[in-house]
Amino acid sequence: MAMINVKGKTVYKAIARGPILVMDKQEVAITDATVADVEAEVARVTEAIEIAKAQIGKLYEKALVEVGEESAAIFEVHQMMLEDEEYLDSIFNMIRDDSMNGEFAVKMTGDTFSQIFASMDDDYMKARAADVLDISGRVIRVLTGQADVSLDSASIIIADDLSPSETVQMDKSKILGFVTVHGSTNSHTAILARMMNIPALVMTPVELSELETGMEAIVDGINGEVIFNPTEEVVKEADIRIAAELEKRRMLETLKGQETVTKSGQHVHLYANIGSVEDVEYVLENDAEGIGLFRSEFLYLGRPDLPTEDEQYEAYKKVLTAMGDKKVIIRTLDIGADKQAESLALDKEENPALGYRAIRICLTQPEVFKTQIRALLRAAVHGNLSVMYPMIISPWEVEKIKEVVAEVEAELKAEGLEYKMPEQGIMIETPASVMMAEELAQLVDFFSIGTNDLTQYTLAIDRQNEKLDLFYDAHHPAVLRMIEMTVKAGHAHGAWVGICGELGADQELTQKFLEMGLDELSVAPSSVLPIRKLIREAE
Repeated sequence: MAMINVKGKTVYKAIARGPILVMDKQEVAITDATVADVEAEVARVTEAIEIAKAQIGKLYEKALVEVGEESAAIFEVHQMMLEDEEYLDSIFNMIRDDSMNGEFAVKMTGDTFSQIFASMDDDYMKARAADVLDISGRVIRVLTGQADVSLDSASIIIADDLSPSETVQMDKSKILGFVTVHGSTNSHTAILARMMNIPALVMTPVELSELETGMEAIVDGINGEVIFNPTEEVVKEADIRIAAELEKRRMLETLKGQETVTKSGQHVHLYANIGSVEDVEYVLENDAEGIGLFRSEFLYLGRPDLPTEDEQYEAYKKVLTAMGDKKVIIRTLDIGADKQAESLALDKEENPALGYRAIRICLTQPEVFKTQIRALLRAAVHGNLSVMYPMIISPWEVEKIKEVVAEVEAELKAEGLEYKMPEQGIMIETPASVMMAEELAQLVDFFSIGTNDLTQYTLAIDRQNEKLDLFYDAHHPAVLRMIEMTVKAGHAHGAWVGICGELGADQELTQKFLEMGLDELSVAPSSVLPIRKLIREAE
């Protein structure tokens, strides 16, 4: 077979070489067969569902340790789906009413429910279509005695797409890289690749049927391509690049413990963005000076109820304690748009990115907001906490937040509970907040610029819409001018200013950010040392 070169969309810029493991989900043919004893068949399926639930429970525990609570929560959703009365009734009614065999009843139910979810307008519910197929496939594998796919040796995973259960059950030490035909840069696979610092491509038009497990391949996240059956010359070139990347990483390791300061003495606080308590290990491993964005919504996602005050307090306390005296900036609940929480039962909106989200939910559902503020103020005694509020567009919102915080402080004092008032800031992520930055800076301690949303709203471009890639320009002069305006306004009124969006890790802009006088950059843990190197080399 000749060498094949296929382009894909890069998720993580790294390069790896090795044998491939093709996960071509060729389903075992499930045919409709009549059963004589329907109750015995119901019992057989019931047992298979219980085994599947037990398997998912083990995957949840494994995921909790390896990828954190936010990513593990999907398995709780899967367990709930396997307990759903409508789902179970559909399966058992097919068996009892039509004498249908269990495998076919599960398949028919899974397909039907998946189509229902896929036809919904809400993005969160659409995503459940894949989940119901995942759980149905698991039950069918139990019924037919099929084993889950496992990694026997270090391999590059090639698949149409990967479900959370498939990625979690793999031995992470044996994954060299990911290549998927579908998926997105926000998929579970993509998040895992970034956490593990391994190359990954999505939206890669490979023909799985033409590939064989064991075939040699090079996955190149730097150039956005995967090469199957590389020639000897291409292999040699790749090995040189892999060795160079390893040496670069080794050199970066020497920057641990070093200050993030330019040659002229300009110091920049270099923090990390994380999405769960478990991610703190990546912060410490990569020597970030603090946490610039701790996404608290992980506590709200993938569950039917709201997290309690004590549950939140324990989570915040854990991360603050782990970080010692290093700053931890926790963003209050940022639900809505592309992130939906079942417990809040948000209505479908025509334009959710411009809708009921983030601080708008908190200020109109004060009991939800006050519960979180109570937990944050109580946890503040355990470390160096700062709190920031998302999607602020007007000074009145900040004033209202201050009223809520004052109410909470009075309650905690009256109850005799220990608390501490943390530093407080807001996210600048809309053109409105940039235009109001002079007034807003007088009300807060700091600004954190969320460049992902700021770019989206400034350019009027949905960053998830692939058809608009040609028009989406994160380096657009309008975006950069807004960042500079925000820095000047903040500094003019005593507020420090940082960036917590993806642009913070954009090495092409590091020098520009230094010139603007940004006080802080918060990036993915894996970007901390590369950015520190650039800053230390700058004049």
